[in-house]
Amino acid sequence: MPNPSLFFTESKGNGVPLVLIHGAGGMHLHWPPQLRRWAGARVVALDLPGHGQSGGPLCGSIAEFAQTTVKLLDELQISRAVVAGHSMGSGIAQTLALDYPDRVAGLVLVGAGARLRVAPQIMDGIQKDFPGTVSLIIQWAFGPNAPEPLTRLARERMLQTPPRVLLADYAACNAFDVMGRVANIAAPALVLAGTADKMTPEKYGRYLAEHIPGAQLRLFEGAGHMVMLEQPDEVTAAITAFVATL
Repeated sequence: MPNPSLFFTESKGNGVPLVLIHGAGGMHLHWPPQLRRWAGARVVALDLPGHGQSGGPLCGSIAEFAQTTVKLLDELQISRAVVAGHSMGSGIAQTLALDYPDRVAGLVLVGAGARLRVAPQIMDGIQKDFPGTVSLIIQWAFGPNAPEPLTRLARERMLQTPPRVLLADYAACNAFDVMGRVANIAAPALVLAGTADKMTPEKYGRYLAEHIPGAQLRLFEGAGHMVMLEQPDEVTAAITAFVATL
């Protein structure tokens, strides 16, 4: 049986499974419902340890998050999957493709970077002024045209995240760097980037697309770091079309 402390949703379908991995301070609801409930594949959207509805100790590195994901795949008897990761989740997805290549049938990298450095004012601010820093993160995470109810809900959800969880996530991101390794990724890859992303700017996505052999790049005009929530229909269409080719 799957680890009872790790929460996930599962949509039954045919074809290669799709695993959705959220970003720092996130949860499975950071993926749009039309993707989580897509009938075209078996879709698993998890809450990483210590996030959302998942218990368990926090992971101290991107590599540990990847190991946890592999364990879940084993428990769900998923031998190979398309792995989609957002932000910190993109680091986990890249690590899976590099360190567990036999488990990755395809890669979807959203708001991604081969390196995920975090601004010092975020790292320091989480410890000194958590509410103010959450407001700053939300400001940077969404594009200028994101609807106010969406950004308000995102802020409310992040404020419910314990500061130690968010700090641990950003520390893991800050230590992540596979710029010298991404050329070794063999899985088919799709890179999705918002042109107004302040957290992982468009150039980060372009770097991945240029250095991962055969990778495709899709840009979303005016979208920010949370592109999959800002333009859910467009992002879902891009991901499902990519998965259908595998």
